[in-house]
Amino acid sequence: MIPDKLRDGDEIRVVAPARSLAMPWISKELQEIAKKRFKDIGFNLTFSKNIMEINEFNSSSIKSRVEDLHEAFRDKKVKAIITVIGGYNSIEIIPFLDYDLIKRNPKILCGYSDITALQNAIYAKTGLVTYSGPHYFDFGDLKGFDYTLEYFKKCLMQEDAYEVRPSKKWSNDKWGKDQENRNFEENKGYTVINEGTCRGKIIGGNLCTLQLLQGTDFWPNLKDSVLFIEDDSESNLDMFNRDLHSLSLNSQFNGVRGIVLGRFQPDSQITIESLKKIVQQNKKLSNIPFIADADFGHTSPRATFPIGGSTRIKAAKGFVQIEITEH
Repeated sequence: MIPDKLRDGDEIRVVAPARSLAMPWISKELQEIAKKRFKDIGFNLTFSKNIMEINEFNSSSIKSRVEDLHEAFRDKKVKAIITVIGGYNSIEIIPFLDYDLIKRNPKILCGYSDITALQNAIYAKTGLVTYSGPHYFDFGDLKGFDYTLEYFKKCLMQEDAYEVRPSKKWSNDKWGKDQENRNFEENKGYTVINEGTCRGKIIGGNLCTLQLLQGTDFWPNLKDSVLFIEDDSESNLDMFNRDLHSLSLNSQFNGVRGIVLGRFQPDSQITIESLKKIVQQNKKLSNIPFIADADFGHTSPRATFPIGGSTRIKAAKGFVQIEITEH
């Protein structure tokens, strides 16, 4: 199922399946910037009832989060749902969701990082395409948001297929704490680890979060898939190597046609050279197209892509093409 595209005047509901909007570093100033951005695009922003509730896990109760998500899907005026930010808690709510309710009320769900568990569970249980893209928090970025907004619109507002081109610059700044002192790096573009051409449905998001679903009823089918995966600076070389190898041991991994890897944060200390070694020593990874340094993950900016959508990729030395559609 593909949800309807966003149109001018649509209502977007902000929910907090992971961390609460009451986190102290999500400042009022940042929120005002985000609200203005949505208004300038032409959307009516509303907030779930329990979005400011917060406990010792930096989240609201499971009951509150389930209630807010159900209400967002149930409300006919709401055309899209966007998450406040990531965290560690989304997996707690997935056994309690009414997937029949979600299936009867298909609509856009957008977020990334910890929201990966929720997005892939919904896709696996209902067939509803979900979207890895910016949080509400990201709309508060003053200086590094143009590319993110461009691909948010391409994916969620336009019907046509689109090509994901590299951004001109990228940043790993803690911009939420300091909007003025920014450091942007020149983007050298994609890195080809393995050459090749493939097409398939997109599965993925944050790798260590996706891994939490293995062996459960919420695991998405990997048949004829292209994995779009990333990880943050909490995943060092050893952890990423372990997680990627674990994924390759999944009984469905033979159905994976290619991999697109989001840009690593520098603190992870994962280099292209070490990434090549990881891929070369694993036969299941070394015989499929493999592209790194894509603009999604935990650096800015980031492209939006549909989990459950379709992609075609071509990877050769000096040439990479990533085309995305939902059909």
